[in-house]
Amino acid sequence: MKNKIVSWIRRQLKQADAKGVVLGLSGGIDSSVAAALVKDAVGKNRVLGLLLPCHSQERDLEDARIIAKRLRLKAELIDLSCAYDNLLKVLPKASNLAQANLKARLRMSVLYYFANKKNYLVCGTGNKSELEVGYFTKYGDGGVDILPLGGLLKKDVKALAKKLGIPKHIITKPPTAGLWPGQTDEAEMGITYKELDDILERIEKRKKQVFSREKVNKVKKMIRRSEHKRRSPRVCRV
Repeated sequence: MKNKIVSWIRRQLKQADAKGVVLGLSGGIDSSVAAALVKDAVGKNRVLGLLLPCHSQERDLEDARIIAKRLRLKAELIDLSCAYDNLLKVLPKASNLAQANLKARLRMSVLYYFANKKNYLVCGTGNKSELEVGYFTKYGDGGVDILPLGGLLKKDVKALAKKLGIPKHIITKPPTAGLWPGQTDEAEMGITYKELDDILERIEKRKKQVFSREKVNKVKKMIRRSEHKRRSPRVCRV
């Protein structure tokens, strides 16, 4: 699995004639695994990790620093809290979700700024579980050049993290996008990754489901409603 992904990353850079890879380090398992893979693919001197806190939890920032240090990656810290606050001052009031998605899109703007500056590709950290049900921000963390973890369910990412030597406390801590204090992926989705992975796998392999019909229908609805996130913009042909 690891070697296949590493070879794939190398091919993407060669095809794009890019000099390296930039990615956001959130302190979570997905970005940690993605960082380890791109380092193996292109070498630590061609990878830039950006720490982009935006009223983020200090623990997550510290974990991001730990990963950068462990992998010996070049890393830059850019606190987006003030920029985010200033944007909100000139925008009309909106829901918590709209404000949270603004954070994700602000981070992606910064990633692409550095990608343009250095002729790097932007590496996304989304996994198959999240992509299938649309658990990502359109043109935020979903707006990337490559998705090396896009073919892996969350359970596969965890297994790979162990092989790559990612610290245990990062592997086991509750996954969160850090969109607001106390936010976790599973609470926001209303389903655990264990349930989600199993249901998705059974849908793909056309196997009998073992979880409740309510859970299965919930996942199918998430897949259906998020289809627009997984395709290019619709074009009106005239």
